[in-house]
Amino acid sequence: MSSLFRGAEFHISVAKPSGLPPATGPEIAFAGRSNAGKSSAINTLVGHTRLAFVSKTPGRTQLINYFRLVKGGFLVDLPGYGYAQVPVEVRRAWAGLIERYLKERDSLVGLVLIMDARHPLTELDWNMIEWFSGTGKPMHVLLTKADKLTRSAQAQTLATVRKALGELPGEVTVQLFSSLKKTGVDEVEKVVSPWLRSALDPTGLPEGGVA
Repeated sequence: MSSLFRGAEFHISVAKPSGLPPATGPEIAFAGRSNAGKSSAINTLVGHTRLAFVSKTPGRTQLINYFRLVKGGFLVDLPGYGYAQVPVEVRRAWAGLIERYLKERDSLVGLVLIMDARHPLTELDWNMIEWFSGTGKPMHVLLTKADKLTRSAQAQTLATVRKALGELPGEVTVQLFSSLKKTGVDEVEKVVSPWLRSALDPTGLPEGGVA
């Protein structure tokens, strides 16, 4: 199977809902708590060390960043959430931007939710899950930094998170992931590729639309 994410290129950055581009293809969103490893995960998936900015200071990603996928559609990097040292008004603006995007964006076909495997399912993660679960669209959870856990702890965490999310409506899948060890990439591709394929017609254009 050829890669879904490799070769992705930057398309546009958006600061507010009114700046979202016209829908010209399916969108796969990536979201996660600040410092959960979202940017590192994106860089690992696309095979590019600096496509998504990795900051030593959590909360630096303040925009929705669009990356065009070679096969059509977009990878959409949402602002990290939950960093306490960001001013309250900025955090509120981010939350409004993220919530509106997740609930109202028709071209969004699924969400990849990033959680630190050592600290999964925080209150803020549950807020994100509740925002999105009502859409009925699929969600795939990446438990990042899995290399920092023992094998037994990895298995226990994976089972715990799967059980906690098992009652949610719609398709919800969970996996372990490590940007450092480059493990879990194939599994992400296997889960997420069908989201894109089902939204594209054989010509690579959105169903019922034109480029």
